[in-house]
Amino acid sequence: MRTATLIARILLGLIFVVFGLNGFLQFIPQPEMPQAAIAFFGGLAAAAYMLPLLFGTQVVGGVLLLVGMAPLGLLLLAPVLVNIVGFHLFVAPNGLELALVVAALELFLAWVHRDAFRPLLSSSASVLDTAHERNVGVTGRLGEVPR
Repeated sequence: MRTATLIARILLGLIFVVFGLNGFLQFIPQPEMPQAAIAFFGGLAAAAYMLPLLFGTQVVGGVLLLVGMAPLGLLLLAPVLVNIVGFHLFVAPNGLELALVVAALELFLAWVHRDAFRPLLSSSASVLDTAHERNVGVTGRLGEVPR
């Protein structure tokens, strides 16, 4: 499982770094896109900040995965990936296969790192209780090591 996690993390990181950099440098030729996809990207480009933000997030998220900060990288890349899958499902079906593979890698890594995401998915009271128990112990005072 450790090897599969490492391979998935490196592969996903490389995919996002390469495609993010491609957004800035355009070293991979663009395939023909349907008119709706051209209009979609035209709208993103018209908002001047959106494409650099999108590609920059891909690069940063990919680098975080590559350096081992997987939970933070996955968290940054999740909304980007939702939009990539939606784009290929509804606007430009070519490329859907790669989008689904990338989504599967993201979901696999999110499952592997599920403990890191647990505080994000629970009520704030239970998170505070857990943090308090970790810092204080069940019956001790702050800073006291439980016995």
